[in-house]
Amino acid sequence: MERFVLWGTYCENALEKRIPFRDKHLSRLSKLKEDGMLITLGPTKCNRYVFGIFEAANLDFVKNLVEEDVYWQEGIWNQLEVYPWTQAF
Repeated sequence: MERFVLWGTYCENALEKRIPFRDKHLSRLSKLKEDGMLITLGPTKCNRYVFGIFEAANLDFVKNLVEEDVYWQEGIWNQLEVYPWTQAF
């Protein structure tokens, strides 16, 4: 298994726009964490950026996970990039 880092941005007024999708989003993240695929994910304090760390077999798998998230599908996340990551410590 490899680790991958996600960087992205939220849409304008994301705090309000995410309300109808938040429970579905958080429920899915909890399942991914239970399954060991999600290490951490969340917004920066300014709520403009999202950061996450995943553990999976390959980059395409993580990209698919991200694209299946309701926040991506509904435009709450409007730009995302996923990179293979080497954890030094």
